[in-house]
Amino acid sequence: MPDVTMEHAGLLPAVSIRPGEAAFFDVDNTLMKGASLFHVARKMYQKKAFTLRDAAGFAWKQATFVLRGESLEDVHSIRESAQKLARGISVESVALLGQEVYDEMIESKIWPGTRALTKEHLRSGRRVWLVTATPIEVAAVIAERLDLTGALATIPEIVDGEYTGKLVGEILHGPAKATAVRELAEREGLDLARCWAYSDSFNDVPLLSAVGHPVAINPDAKLRRHARERNWPVYDFRSGRRAATFGLRAATGAGIVYGLWKGFTRMRRH
Repeated sequence: MPDVTMEHAGLLPAVSIRPGEAAFFDVDNTLMKGASLFHVARKMYQKKAFTLRDAAGFAWKQATFVLRGESLEDVHSIRESAQKLARGISVESVALLGQEVYDEMIESKIWPGTRALTKEHLRSGRRVWLVTATPIEVAAVIAERLDLTGALATIPEIVDGEYTGKLVGEILHGPAKATAVRELAEREGLDLARCWAYSDSFNDVPLLSAVGHPVAINPDAKLRRHARERNWPVYDFRSGRRAATFGLRAATGAGIVYGLWKGFTRMRRH
């Protein structure tokens, strides 16, 4: 699985690297609130890359993702929508868009608690990779801006400098994350028994189970139960964790969707 690796170039204090040790972080709902791809779609809408109907579809997916966590159906639905929208767009324009999306939308969504964990691993001499279904162009920007080692992510197919709407391999999700990490460990000489992995989703149990130190962050209900049964650490950085009643949760979801719709409507008018 392709990955992007950045050297720290003096951005962080020199530390002694711990051979064989590393930490792997999921992105959506683990490192940041919500789905990073939603913010890419929002920025593309601002640039008139697609219609308000498309934007509303992404808004609904983002709202359900924030409230209940990811499902395999959601991931594939978002992937298919994004692939269609990306067809024919130049790599150069997406590279610039990735920088804008991070500065304007993603940076403020980073969970401070998860960010502190990445810093602690780096200070301890461990390399830190993102492992995410997010497209590599976006994941690489996040990793670079946070001074992380690199990113393992979904790779879009490119022909003549433009996206074809297809992928190189499969979306990096579920068991594919564990496979990518094992391949990276072999290349980099990592001992996975001495490595850490962090995720919010039960779908990432294969990744979490591949390392010696699995940690659940902002877990969905299934992962929370799974982690407790195995005595895995659980960190929850969400304020007001889990609404007290279904009615409150539903009302919150309706508010998110309404707010997103109004935001897109304002963008359309402007």
